[in-house]
Amino acid sequence: MESVSVSSYITGLAASGPFKGLEEKLSLFGQFVGDWEIVEDRFFNEDGTESVERGELHWRWILGGKAVQDVWMYRDKDTGRLVPAGTTVRFYDPGIDAWHSVWITPEALVVIPFIGRKSDDGILLEGTDSKGVSLKWSFSDIKADSFIWRGEESTDHWKTWQLKERMMIRRMSELSNLSKS
Repeated sequence: MESVSVSSYITGLAASGPFKGLEEKLSLFGQFVGDWEIVEDRFFNEDGTESVERGELHWRWILGGKAVQDVWMYRDKDTGRLVPAGTTVRFYDPGIDAWHSVWITPEALVVIPFIGRKSDDGILLEGTDSKGVSLKWSFSDIKADSFIWRGEESTDHWKTWQLKERMMIRRMSELSNLSKS
């Protein structure tokens, strides 16, 4: 599969920034707008083994600045090319003072809705997958140039949690972004 420019994913959706008047509320996820390197994406498998992926993550303002979209891409281990993995569309809902977030990955035929809010140590998204598994996805240790993302699952209705995935992510420099275009 050919590596595809991120701009081809969001043509027609792009916005130049957050919607006027909602900048503060939109900053929860708006702070991630830009280009990021997935330095390490560690998966914790059921059999006790672990696997590691690397890739990129690209966030943009969309839909008049009322939403953000991110596109997750992984490096093919054989070719080194970037391959699209999925996308998330997120928007703030003032009625619940939270974010609606929908993760979509067509290759795995997965669509998962979440509700996201600021938490004590970052951002917490909560949802349930199509099999009824409770999910917590979190952003923590958030800095201007890095953050940690965790994916946890509960099969006993929020009583116990198992870490399934942890990503270490850092912002790409403008110089490195230009060299990849």
